[in-house]
Amino acid sequence: MRHMRPIKRALVSVSDKTDIAEFARQLHQRGIEILSTGGTAELIQKSGVPVTLISDYTGFPEMMDGRIKTLHPKVHGG
Repeated sequence: MRHMRPIKRALVSVSDKTDIAEFARQLHQRGIEILSTGGTAELIQKSGVPVTLISDYTGFPEMMDGRIKTLHPKVHGG
Protein backbone atom coordinates (compact mmCIF):
# COMPACT_ATOMS: atom_id res chain seq x y z
CA MET A 1 0.00 0.00 0.00
CA ARG A 2 1.30 3.44 -0.92
CA HIS A 3 1.72 6.10 1.71
CA MET A 4 -0.43 9.15 1.18
CA ARG A 5 0.91 12.63 1.76
CA PRO A 6 -0.78 14.42 4.62
CA ILE A 7 -3.24 17.16 3.71
CA LYS A 8 -1.80 20.54 4.73
CA ARG A 9 -4.18 23.01 3.11
CA ALA A 10 -7.81 22.98 1.93
CA LEU A 11 -9.72 25.34 -0.35
CA VAL A 12 -13.28 25.71 0.94
CA SER A 13 -15.76 27.59 -1.26
CA VAL A 14 -19.42 26.63 -1.34
CA SER A 15 -22.77 28.13 -2.29
CA ASP A 16 -24.76 26.08 0.26
CA LYS A 17 -23.08 26.98 3.54
CA THR A 18 -25.11 24.54 5.68
CA ASP A 19 -22.75 23.02 8.29
CA ILE A 20 -19.66 24.50 6.60
CA ALA A 21 -18.45 26.05 9.87
CA GLU A 22 -18.38 22.62 11.55
CA PHE A 23 -16.62 21.12 8.53
CA ALA A 24 -14.00 23.90 8.71
CA ARG A 25 -13.61 23.37 12.46
CA GLN A 26 -12.88 19.68 11.86
CA LEU A 27 -10.26 20.55 9.23
CA HIS A 28 -8.64 23.06 11.59
CA GLN A 29 -8.56 20.53 14.45
CA ARG A 30 -6.61 18.22 12.14
CA GLY A 31 -4.02 20.93 11.52
CA ILE A 32 -5.21 21.80 8.01
CA GLU A 33 -4.86 25.42 6.88
CA ILE A 34 -8.09 26.74 5.36
CA LEU A 35 -8.23 28.99 2.31
CA SER A 36 -11.63 30.33 1.33
CA THR A 37 -13.55 32.83 -0.75
CA GLY A 38 -15.71 35.82 0.25
CA GLY A 39 -18.93 34.73 1.95
CA THR A 40 -17.67 31.30 2.89
CA ALA A 41 -14.57 32.79 4.53
CA GLU A 42 -16.69 35.31 6.41
CA LEU A 43 -18.93 32.58 7.85
CA ILE A 44 -15.95 30.41 8.81
CA GLN A 45 -14.20 33.35 10.47
CA LYS A 46 -17.33 34.34 12.42
CA SER A 47 -17.46 30.79 13.80
CA GLY A 48 -14.00 31.32 15.30
CA VAL A 49 -12.03 29.16 12.88
CA PRO A 50 -8.88 30.70 11.34
CA VAL A 51 -9.21 31.19 7.59
CA THR A 52 -7.16 32.90 4.87
CA LEU A 53 -8.96 34.68 2.04
CA ILE A 54 -7.95 33.19 -1.30
CA SER A 55 -7.27 36.73 -2.56
CA ASP A 56 -4.78 37.28 0.29
CA TYR A 57 -3.10 33.96 -0.54
CA THR A 58 -2.79 34.66 -4.28
CA GLY A 59 -2.28 38.41 -4.03
CA PHE A 60 -5.02 38.94 -6.65
CA PRO A 61 -8.61 40.11 -6.13
CA GLU A 62 -11.72 38.25 -7.23
CA MET A 63 -12.73 39.07 -10.82
CA MET A 64 -15.98 39.41 -12.75
CA ASP A 65 -18.03 40.44 -9.71
CA GLY A 66 -16.75 37.50 -7.66
CA ARG A 67 -17.47 34.80 -10.23
CA ILE A 68 -13.77 34.11 -10.76
CA LYS A 69 -11.93 33.56 -7.50
CA THR A 70 -9.56 30.64 -7.72
CA LEU A 71 -8.15 30.65 -11.26
CA HIS A 72 -4.57 31.42 -10.31
CA PRO A 73 -1.32 29.45 -10.75
CA LYS A 74 -0.70 29.54 -7.00
CA VAL A 75 -3.95 27.59 -6.52
CA HIS A 76 -3.84 25.25 -9.51
CA GLY A 77 -0.10 24.67 -9.38
CA GLY A 78 -0.32 23.25 -5.87
